[in-house]
Amino acid sequence: MLHKYVAFVCLLVAFLGFSKAEAQTFQGMDSQPKSKAKTAPKKRVSSKGKAAPTPSVQDTAQAPTSRPEVAETPLPATPPPATPSPKTPPLKTPPPKASAVEGVKEPSGKGAKGGKGVDTSLLQVAINQFKAEDYEKASLTAFEIVRNPQMLPVATEAQYILAKALYRLGLYHSSLSQFSEILAKGPSTPYFKSALEWLFFIGRKTVNETVILDEIARYSNVEFPERFRSEFRYLLARYHFLRGKALDDIKETAEANGSFEEVVRLSLAVPEGDPYYARAKYLEGLAYYREGKLTQATEALKEVIRKTRMAQSSVDPSNRSFFTLRELAFMQLARIHYGLEQSRSAIFYYSKIERGREQWLNSLFESSWASYRIGRYEQALGNLITLSSPFFREEYFPEAFILRAVIYFENCRYQEALSIVDEFEAIYGPVQEKLAQMVSSNMSAGEYYQALDEIQKMNLKRQGSNTTNEILARVLNLALTDTDLRKTLEAIAELEKEVDAFSNYADTFKYSELVKALIESIKGQRERLMNKAGIMAKGKLELELLELRTLSSNALRIRVDTVEKEKIYLEQQLAEGGALDVIRKYQYSVAVPDDYLYWPYTGEYWRDELGTYRYTLTKGCINKPLTPAAEASDDS
Repeated sequence: MLHKYVAFVCLLVAFLGFSKAEAQTFQGMDSQPKSKAKTAPKKRVSSKGKAAPTPSVQDTAQAPTSRPEVAETPLPATPPPATPSPKTPPLKTPPPKASAVEGVKEPSGKGAKGGKGVDTSLLQVAINQFKAEDYEKASLTAFEIVRNPQMLPVATEAQYILAKALYRLGLYHSSLSQFSEILAKGPSTPYFKSALEWLFFIGRKTVNETVILDEIARYSNVEFPERFRSEFRYLLARYHFLRGKALDDIKETAEANGSFEEVVRLSLAVPEGDPYYARAKYLEGLAYYREGKLTQATEALKEVIRKTRMAQSSVDPSNRSFFTLRELAFMQLARIHYGLEQSRSAIFYYSKIERGREQWLNSLFESSWASYRIGRYEQALGNLITLSSPFFREEYFPEAFILRAVIYFENCRYQEALSIVDEFEAIYGPVQEKLAQMVSSNMSAGEYYQALDEIQKMNLKRQGSNTTNEILARVLNLALTDTDLRKTLEAIAELEKEVDAFSNYADTFKYSELVKALIESIKGQRERLMNKAGIMAKGKLELELLELRTLSSNALRIRVDTVEKEKIYLEQQLAEGGALDVIRKYQYSVAVPDDYLYWPYTGEYWRDELGTYRYTLTKGCINKPLTPAAEASDDS
């Protein structure tokens, strides 16, 4: 699912700290606790009860006598070779002061000799207006020079003033278009290197840093100033990473290999101690992971964690990009160990994700599979209880149904397993049909984007329900959590905001020919980004449709194997004259560690208890040991 493997991504809520953790234990459907129990006279953190889950399980020492194939099928395999998008927002750099930026390269002004017969007085007017911080007039004057054929010898100098003036007005995309035109004239053009440096300033102002990645990649052979060299290498590495990922998507493996080799080369060129070092290491780790070099990938990701830990105390808590990078490194390390069937190591790294942060729910879900692998059924089902709570009704975890059904199947709770499969098919069957209709429709990329935008904005009457439209909206929102797609949509919104911003200026500026030309340029950029977003969104939904079909296939296998098992037991009962029992009661305990408190379920969810639930099966396969073993298998 997108939520499992694209998360290398994703920014959010502050962690809610508590002095004591709580452990929730849930009895099976068929048993109720006789009384409340405390395992230790600890300070009571919350007297409220826990919410009721659906069926449950306890740690078991071994699988049923005849282990069905289905037990293996739903397990998520090693994270897919499709490399995840790095979710590393640009560094928050304070806006450069006039002296810091304009000092890069000032127009020649008074000494400008544009050629024989060229009057530079108008250029000098533009320069004076710029220095007086009258950026509206400076841009209008510079534009007048740029479009005058007779002023061609000084047109580049005037366009440089125009680009800087637009930047000062906060019209960053309009400014970028002017600098791009200067760069397109080639390295021999005056102000070429200065325009390159301005790309970095604009990149720090725009929502979507990929706006400048293409420009930077286009001039990758140009020598950048020392102070921008590390940032340039990191951005160029990101460009090659995204390019390699796109090539992988269309099965151009040979070219993709070259791009990922560039990612490693450029990342290694960022020196230790540089502000971009940890980010570059993260890209390096992802590139090694894609190449199957897991040892190198692990070391690179551990280096990210070391560097972010060392700097943690000096980082502003509001700097979400720093903490996001750290948790993404933990998530990727967990996935590497999960793929190597080292479940306990995977659980260790998943547990490093702080409660309430962006990757927290993903870490709970993925660690549930790791817990299942080693027989920690209480932990697995407890995590799923958190995911199904009303607090997260907008989240999308259809695979949770499959995991629950498998756990019940392995404990001979066949009726409960079938009921979970029925629920999955009732909810996600119609969603799968609608997704299929959407992705098979003969629409252009722009039309597809518009259709998705309409779905996103639907004012649904039953918010938080499990109607088909509601879940379809969740699928869409899930697709939009992809870093690259989300940033593309944010860039579209940013362009629209810039168009609206023209109305805030004086009439002489907002009704000028310059603004008309800038608006037309922005509309062209917006249309290109909309087409790109439509293609990306369609690709994400196609992937989601494929995953839903896979889950439906797994659900069908669970149903078939469950019916077959029931048939076998019925035949055995007939042969034994009806005296053969299929299940028996488990022995279980409500004991918890010393630093936890036990509170039985009373039918409520409380926010401070999320993530601490334990769910106990009270009965299961008759051939399982009397005391279920929590550690059923060891990591390899």
